Amino acid sequence: MGRSTKGADYQNVPRPIAALSDEYPAGFHDPRHRHQRGQLIYASRGVFLVVTDQASFIVPPQRAVWVPPGVPHEAYARHQLSVRTLYLSEAVCADLPRSCRVLEVSDLLRELIVEAARIPIEYDVDGRDGKVMDLILAELRTMHGTPLQVPMPADERLVRVCLSILQDPAQHDALDDWAEAAGMGRRTFTRTFRRETNVSFALWRQQVRLMEALSRLAAGQSVTDVAFVVGYSSSSAFTAMFRRTFGVPPTRFLSEQSDPASEEG
Repeated sequence: MGRSTKGADYQNVPRPIAALSDEYPAGFHDPRHRHQRGQLIYASRGVFLVVTDQASFIVPPQRAVWVPPGVPHEAYARHQLSVRTLYLSEAVCADLPRSCRVLEVSDLLRELIVEAARIPIEYDVDGRDGKVMDLILAELRTMHGTPLQVPMPADERLVRVCLSILQDPAQHDALDDWAEAAGMGRRTFTRTFRRETNVSFALWRQQVRLMEALSRLAAGQSVTDVAFVVGYSSSSAFTAMFRRTFGVPPTRFLSEQSDPASEEG
């Protein structure tokens, strides 16, 4: 079986893990879909957004997002994107998380994912290649999640508002404008939003802006430029908010995500 860049072609591969390697242009949108297999999407370059019915997830370089079998989702590429996707059979997903999440990727797991994309699709499960895939599963069971997500409401009116903000987080519309866009009064909008997401609309939008900031920082924009683009009055105010959310200032966060060696060599 030759390599395909279509996820549908990997769903019935007679192996526990099937690996896909692909490139996507900035602005690419993969419409809502689902897979019968679990899906680990690893970004070796670029930042992308995954949206499910329950939450949206920002995935910066050197991180991965886990999507369990059967979960509807769509994806947006913020910048030119290089991904390695592992499709895991339902049988081996049994002891993996049952909900989507962004995962830290260890150095070992990163190299294993890259190697998996080089291994023949119908690899020898009892040979060296099978052991690589077994080690991937062992590593996945130890990976920790990272809070690069915001909850999504169920109400279709609020979903429209959220998708608009996710696609352009720099918008500065006032709360009353968003309530009007949803066809709701201000109080109904704020109460419904909090009930469905467990956070206020203001906090939700702040988190989206921070995720957008991470996307722009990963693309090489300066902290000062990003701060103003996403609506902060100064770089110091932005840095303080970033530190409260991620535990480190933006420059340190990005340096920790950089890949010290080319994975393609």
